Amino acid sequence: MSREVPRSWVAGLVLVSIGMWSGLFGPIQVLLAEQAQALAPGHKEAALSLVTGVGAAVSTVLNPIWGAFSDRTTLSRGRRLPWVLGGAAGGVVAMLLLSGAGSILEMTLAWALAQAALNAMLAAITATVPDQVPAGERGGVGGALAVAQTLGVVAGTGIAAAAGSTTAGYLALAGVLVVTTTPYALNPRDRAVGREERPPLALRDFWVSPRRHPDFAWAWITRFLMNLGNALLILYLLYYLKDAVGLSDDEADGTVFALTAAYGLCTVVTAFVSGYWSDRAGRRQVFVIWSGLITAAALLLFALAPTLGPTRPAVWVGAVVLGIGFGAYTAVDFALVTQVLPTADDRARDLGVINIATALPQVLAPVLAAGVLGLGLGYTGLYLLAALVSVLGSVLVVRIRSVV
Repeated sequence: MSREVPRSWVAGLVLVSIGMWSGLFGPIQVLLAEQAQALAPGHKEAALSLVTGVGAAVSTVLNPIWGAFSDRTTLSRGRRLPWVLGGAAGGVVAMLLLSGAGSILEMTLAWALAQAALNAMLAAITATVPDQVPAGERGGVGGALAVAQTLGVVAGTGIAAAAGSTTAGYLALAGVLVVTTTPYALNPRDRAVGREERPPLALRDFWVSPRRHPDFAWAWITRFLMNLGNALLILYLLYYLKDAVGLSDDEADGTVFALTAAYGLCTVVTAFVSGYWSDRAGRRQVFVIWSGLITAAALLLFALAPTLGPTRPAVWVGAVVLGIGFGAYTAVDFALVTQVLPTADDRARDLGVINIATALPQVLAPVLAAGVLGLGLGYTGLYLLAALVSVLGSVLVVRIRSVV
């Protein structure tokens, strides 16, 4: 890193990101599914779809709003830090409420609060990169944040799987949020914004015209499609292992963590390598295209070969290939997106709009999954659909003209 981007600051940014992603994916990967099965055993898929769908809808709406408020925050400690700290506090409260939820309604409301709070953190954290990092270094920092996301997913899943109960899992994730947020809070390098610098805000400001900013629109579309393919896999992985692969409940819990760890290890390596490689090459599109095609190949393995045995380890191979593809994609796509933002004054708002492309698939994935599974196409049909949208998301990146 250059002197403008100290390693200590990047380390703090990575750590707080790990905590945030743990809080999101520990529940998504394990705890929400287990809780839905316990509270509504005869309708577990529908209950899980309701809870995750409402939560994702909340994040879709609030992420750009939190971003816009962050752009206009004029506190002396800076404009991003208050939203990181407030989001972490709200996330802790949400985990406590989830730990004691006794009905699907309570679970849905608590998860909606968790999504609202953690997306406040996400909006502020992502905006600090274009605030503080030169464009030529964003691939490397994007790689570091991709690693943080992966480590957060692995850590959250591991904590949830090893906790022994949903209550203990949620309490442990609340503790992780506190521990990982503290170092960043002590060294945020956040810049205060004067009231005279604060841009006005109206409802129309949340609309970014695709006609005026076509590259931004295409970046949004490609991210949406890639994340939709990923969401179709992740949200139903636990049930896929039970219903398609044939594992018992205990076996499925442990296997979710093991697959996530294998995926995570590959993601860490490829995110770092791809991020720095794209910085040095001065190119982004070719990395996005190949990463999307590799991701689709992994989804095909999940669709066509639901086997885990030592002689037919297709699902394990799929997890490794998925980590290679999605790790490269996450690092380079983040750098690409920061180079097509419409304005400097509204970075957090614009990144919030981009983050809708990450959150909205979590709303649509349960709907699509319910339709595919309801038609009797099974997980083969579901993951073939995921592979198709991933291919489409990767190739459409060529429509972006301002970034090669």
